[in-house]
Amino acid sequence: MSELRKQVEETVAFLRTKSDSKPGIGIILGTGLGALVDDIEIEQKIPYDKIPHFPLSTVEFHAGQLIFGKLNSKPIVAMQGRFHYYEGYTMRQITFPVRVMNFLGVHTLIVSNACGGINAAMKPGTIMIMRDHINLLGDNPLIGENDNSLGPRFPDMSEPYSRELIKKAEDIARREKIEVHKGVYAAVSGPNLETAAEYRFLRTIGADVVGMSTIPEDIVAIHMGMKVLGLSVVTDACVPEQLQPANVPEIIRIAKNTEPKLTTLIKKVVEQL
Repeated sequence: MSELRKQVEETVAFLRTKSDSKPGIGIILGTGLGALVDDIEIEQKIPYDKIPHFPLSTVEFHAGQLIFGKLNSKPIVAMQGRFHYYEGYTMRQITFPVRVMNFLGVHTLIVSNACGGINAAMKPGTIMIMRDHINLLGDNPLIGENDNSLGPRFPDMSEPYSRELIKKAEDIARREKIEVHKGVYAAVSGPNLETAAEYRFLRTIGADVVGMSTIPEDIVAIHMGMKVLGLSVVTDACVPEQLQPANVPEIIRIAKNTEPKLTTLIKKVVEQL
């Protein structure tokens, strides 16, 4: 047994002492997007610092707790706060919770993030359904020895985000009159925001939005055979020709203002799973 698998099993054994829930759906709530928790029928909240082998979230607006409960009567496990490469964690640490979720029974992962809109159509307040991604983090969570019991050495990434789930989300958005776009998410390491030249480069290679998360979790979820739905909230305009200084409080405000629409979308998707 690999050291990674051993740690996953130790963490799962601990969590089983706190909850006997068998969630089929995992949710990762990103920057300024934690209020979905208010709609969860909570059975158990466990702070990350109480969970063996879990990193700690150092981002001030990430709550840092694992939640077991039900959303629209479906058993779920939710991360209220995630981990980022810029916090100094390894890719293995960042994605460790996704492996734990899978061992708990999760087969479908819904992941959200805040991002900057490079495509001029992706204005602040827009929700973008991720149809593909570009990994510019400079690292990959699968580098190193592969444990074949966790997933294949060379996982296929032709469908990083489930087409079936994308269609569900689009249909729900149409019925609920929520404007959504589909697009490509690029991830960079951060924590600084990008220069105008970097935004121009990202746009040239096909990115619609840019952020600092999500892709490592998606890669590991695919590695373990899970289906993934990625939802991005555009919180600031990053069109290089019109670039303005970043305003972090404004970014958080836009994320929170868009949150009710994102929450509705996630709840309705979960209802149909």
